[in-house]
Amino acid sequence: MRKHEVVAVVTGGASGLGEATVRHIVEQGGKSIIFDVNDERGQALVEELGENVIYVRVDVTKEEDVATGLEQAIDAFGHINVAVNCAGIADASKVISKRGIHALSLFEKIITVNLIGTFNVIRLVAEKMQRNEPNEDGQRGVIINTASVAAFDGQIGQAAYSASKGGVAAMTLPIARELAEFGVRVMTIAPGLVETPMFASLPEPAKTALAQMTPFPKRLGKPSEYALLVESIIQNGLLNGEVIRLDGAIRMQPK
Repeated sequence: MRKHEVVAVVTGGASGLGEATVRHIVEQGGKSIIFDVNDERGQALVEELGENVIYVRVDVTKEEDVATGLEQAIDAFGHINVAVNCAGIADASKVISKRGIHALSLFEKIITVNLIGTFNVIRLVAEKMQRNEPNEDGQRGVIINTASVAAFDGQIGQAAYSASKGGVAAMTLPIARELAEFGVRVMTIAPGLVETPMFASLPEPAKTALAQMTPFPKRLGKPSEYALLVESIIQNGLLNGEVIRLDGAIRMQPK
């Protein structure tokens, strides 16, 4: 797939990893559709980046929102050949703490947004992609999900987050195997410590301490590095059914 041929739906595209991905795709000559619930930020990006970007208010957990958003994307750009799932939320609640027992509703919320929301987008966008004209390899589309290193070495307080991201990682291969019939590749990126809005409220000493946990390079990752990996996955047709850690070789400690 040539860079200028990319037409990508990016969930959580108004900030963080998603925003970096949208920017990179547009800079490379492609088109992006931002799915998010941050209207102000989404519209600001459209005004900044121009006619190759549209914003659609979409809650990824709602079937009707995603279905309508995909139709708007196709109306605007004719088809969709890439989907990047970046929408997600995090929490740091212990199962048992001084504040009491982990709220079941909070666990359900994180699973719903991070795991079910990702699957909701996958199933609906795959149905659209199967109608695309195949390239010389028979490829019709690429779906890229976002897990986390917490899927593999989650810390204390990350039970819900790790469960949600572990689910994203685990479903990558079976979905890739199934969608192979339609020429749709499925990959997942598992970022380590990346400087996203999630880290924005931390004081600099805390950021520095976190950065030192990474073997090399000893710094927080950049959203632009995630976007570069998205580009590599799109361009490399042999990448399929795998989870790639983007983490500077970090292995998270218990806490």
